Amino acid sequence: MIKTSKQEHGRILIMNMLFLFTAFMVFPSVKAQDTAAMYKKKLPRKYVLGFLYENGYVFQTNPFVKGDNTEHVPINNYQAFSVRIMFQTTGKKPWHQLYGYPYWGFGVHVSDFYNPEEMGVPVALYAFLNAPFHRWNNWSLNYEIDFGITGNWRHFNPVNNQYNVAIGAGETVYIHIGADLTYYLSDRWEAALGVGLAHFSNGALKLPNFGLNTLSPRIEIRYKVHGDPVLKKHNIAPFKRFGNLEFSAFTGLKNVLFDSAQVNITTKYQGIYFPIFGFRTTFNYQISHKSKFGIGMAVSYDGSVNARVAVDKGELEVKDLPFSEKLRLSIYPSYELVMGPYSLLLQPGFYIFRKQFLHQVPVSYQRIGLKYTFTNHITVGISLRAYNLHVSDFIEWSVGYQLTKIKK
Repeated sequence: MIKTSKQEHGRILIMNMLFLFTAFMVFPSVKAQDTAAMYKKKLPRKYVLGFLYENGYVFQTNPFVKGDNTEHVPINNYQAFSVRIMFQTTGKKPWHQLYGYPYWGFGVHVSDFYNPEEMGVPVALYAFLNAPFHRWNNWSLNYEIDFGITGNWRHFNPVNNQYNVAIGAGETVYIHIGADLTYYLSDRWEAALGVGLAHFSNGALKLPNFGLNTLSPRIEIRYKVHGDPVLKKHNIAPFKRFGNLEFSAFTGLKNVLFDSAQVNITTKYQGIYFPIFGFRTTFNYQISHKSKFGIGMAVSYDGSVNARVAVDKGELEVKDLPFSEKLRLSIYPSYELVMGPYSLLLQPGFYIFRKQFLHQVPVSYQRIGLKYTFTNHITVGISLRAYNLHVSDFIEWSVGYQLTKIKK
């Protein structure tokens, strides 16, 4: 073996580095192509910025928006601005392809109801999914679901904002469901024209809480920071239908106000909080990668049902009532839109047993929520229960366990 000195070894190393540098300078196109291919594999081009504007109608569902406010003018229109960062799915997971490579991301939504003195300038932080019904060459018809939390309201106050019965707390839930038609202007620019329904409510965590419901067209301009992405395609195996049985427990809180001349106005509008909890059993049958249908039954305890109070030294005290008077049994059909471990829940329910009292909520209710599944068995979720399609009853948090059996 021939030995080399340290000087000779260093000279050879320098020569090799000079050769590599010369090679890169002589063959720049090869370098650029190889580097671009490597970049596309490691960092899919998927970041998109969206700038959105909407202007629409406020449904006249409570006295405040109908004109019972300081201006004595109906609040029937509003505008909103939104800036958001969007992530173009690239097929890294099979559900990306199943849903047509949708966008998902986060946004900041600023609303203007043309009444900042009584409503403030609410700001929502939300997550969203925008996925295509169908794509053409330069067009796509999409649906979108937004879910978030809104703050910066000027909410109800019995002393200095007593008309705003729509919003009873400084924070609310924000839900938007809509559709849009998108035109691909170039490999970096898109324009979308859509329409959607939005709901603002605190889920009866603080009354009064009639909520706000809007219908609005919207326009959005999107900029793809790195141009069109590289999409990966999977060979997706045929779906095997299966059923599962899910057991879950849920809980929540409800605020109730009591009208009494024996307490001061601040105590009156603080109200009393009542616990809600229950158990639910649902049998689901998943018919495709996307859709799951089911039927279920729930038994719940609602502490606010037929609640009665007494006044002691200017304070409200709840009178104890039998536990059984506050139990309710309901049944419901169920639909789940499945996106990997995530699900969007839609469950219209019907009470089939409850003790009859005055001023009860209707016999039917609506439940919309989000669910996440761990390891195919454990689930956690958050849902909004409402009635008459626009009045919030309460927000429920749930945890569950599901048994799965595949049917070939």
